[in-house]
Amino acid sequence: MRIIRYLDGGGDPAYACRTAEGKCRKIQGDIFGTFQLTRDEIDASRLLAPVAPPLIVGVGLNYREHAKELGMPLPEFPVIFYKSPFSVLNPGDPIRRPPGPGMDKLDYECELAVVIGRECRDVAHSVAFDYVLGYTCANDVSERNWQLDAARSGSQWCRGKSFDTFCPLGPAIVTLDEIRTPHDLRIQTLLNGEVMQDSRTSDMIFDIPRLIEFASIGTTLPAGTVMITGTPPGIGMSRTPPRYLQEGDDVVIEIEGIGRLENPVTDSPRAAH
Repeated sequence: MRIIRYLDGGGDPAYACRTAEGKCRKIQGDIFGTFQLTRDEIDASRLLAPVAPPLIVGVGLNYREHAKELGMPLPEFPVIFYKSPFSVLNPGDPIRRPPGPGMDKLDYECELAVVIGRECRDVAHSVAFDYVLGYTCANDVSERNWQLDAARSGSQWCRGKSFDTFCPLGPAIVTLDEIRTPHDLRIQTLLNGEVMQDSRTSDMIFDIPRLIEFASIGTTLPAGTVMITGTPPGIGMSRTPPRYLQEGDDVVIEIEGIGRLENPVTDSPRAAH
């Protein structure tokens, strides 16, 4: 099943299923509880991010070749950080560079996102998939000055990755019955049509059950939590010369079996004083 989230005729968020024929049928009920697929066809021209997560769990340095391009050793444990739920962005909406100094190193990161289907805590590796609703595409947009420059911001990962619009998600949640092998999917970033990242999820250091197991130790993951599972090599920061996002750019994240998430880039208007 491919679950989409859209604005209905009353302007309220609602869920639907996009069929193989491209039609959209309304979902009645709670996708994190009991729901059913109706026969009602709807107009889903205004797509939203497929979930409004109460929590976004990020994973850093989870691809072998990405660690290699950064000249860093492979981590012994998953590197966990968090992004603000207010960083979520709909497909097609603009990624906005925040105003002010030190905002000139805006970077892209294609990532496979896992959507947690029911509340969990202290999850064992062997049953982790029981708590997964499905997968979607994510762009872990990062402002490298704020993330890594101690002189500018104190090297704060969460701050550098949590500005508004810094977590595009979509276009759909694809459930486990359609993606049975999430650890061997092609994953790409295209910038203005040029391929910048091109890898497979088989390069992950820690698999999805291990990430869920580790992130849930003594920690509740509510239904709807989104876990972004790391990025492959080819980020803008590591290129020669570096290639950071600029106003007017178009960024596409594409993952095999899920689809294409596309967002333009623009500068935020400066606040009036």
